[in-house]
Amino acid sequence: MNGLSDPTMPRPRLDPASFQERLLAWFDQHGRKNLPWQQAISPYRVWLSETMLQQTQVATVIPYFQAFTESFPTVEALAAAPIDEVLRHWAGLGYYARARNLHKAAQRIAELGGFPDTLEGLMALPGIGQSTAGAILSIAFNNSHPILDGNVKRVLTRLNAIGGWPGQSQVSKSLWALSAELTPSVRAAEYTQAIMDLGATLCTRSKPLCLACPVSADCQAYRQGNVSAYPSRKPPKTLPIKACFLLLLYTPDQRIYLEKRPPTGIWGGLWSLPEFAALNAAEDWCLSRNLLIKQRHSLASKRHTFSHYHLDYTPLLVQIENPTNNVMEAEQALWYNSAQISGLGLPAPIKTLLQQFNTDY
Repeated sequence: MNGLSDPTMPRPRLDPASFQERLLAWFDQHGRKNLPWQQAISPYRVWLSETMLQQTQVATVIPYFQAFTESFPTVEALAAAPIDEVLRHWAGLGYYARARNLHKAAQRIAELGGFPDTLEGLMALPGIGQSTAGAILSIAFNNSHPILDGNVKRVLTRLNAIGGWPGQSQVSKSLWALSAELTPSVRAAEYTQAIMDLGATLCTRSKPLCLACPVSADCQAYRQGNVSAYPSRKPPKTLPIKACFLLLLYTPDQRIYLEKRPPTGIWGGLWSLPEFAALNAAEDWCLSRNLLIKQRHSLASKRHTFSHYHLDYTPLLVQIENPTNNVMEAEQALWYNSAQISGLGLPAPIKTLLQQFNTDY
């Protein structure tokens, strides 16, 4: 266990009532209450914020949440929206399966006539796990349900000095049990907000503010003087590298050829550039369509890292005389001008590349 405590070992008994009282008193005085999703609280707004906040910082999420709810103010509006519009509003947040699942779940909720109000009902919807379902039930319905997002995991591993990576089954089981034990039956909404706030503002990953923590007296890691050791980091894994060429095909009047990617997989449903494993494959693709090439050159290779591999991509810029229908082989492929591109759902690396192209060419 790398010198950390075993999650299966017994620990001094926590008094849940005392813990809750001190945490809620701190939240009443110091907790965040002005975040956009804390206004006009509804199951939809809680669900959307919890989904956006998965592996994404609050400061990044705020403008996305505001723009998203302005365009899709209700779950019914989201359900009725084209998936292209949903993905356009999500572009830049990454993990695009979240947006696709939001759209699918919204359509299901609209069919049901409203949000389920049970853990089982919520978890039956695409993309909603136990922690998100618990947050919706606690914050929007004020029902007592434990949660276990990243901030809460950090608080609880330190509180009980639980060693081991939280993604491991036994560690996760211990954390869920502790979360359930500490979650009160009253003021569930405020408690849920409070423990997330504690992790986000005081019990931070680096340089935690332990002296300001309202529950430091209960914290095993603080007593050990070893707070930074918890939670244990995920075991390192070497990511494989995939290389490709991205074909940026354009005309003299700056129209750019884009294809819509398949609905699932990396960048699913977004607009992107044709991708090739080798330079000669990209050249053959152009030649097979009898395209009249005026000029071509490659840009420096760049890297984009996904959760399970690195993508090293080399942009290949090819200018042709005029677009022809010979190019239109993809199911959804069109020529777009610069003004149209700004309104599309584009992967972040592709958006950056096209912005660079529009500036330089």
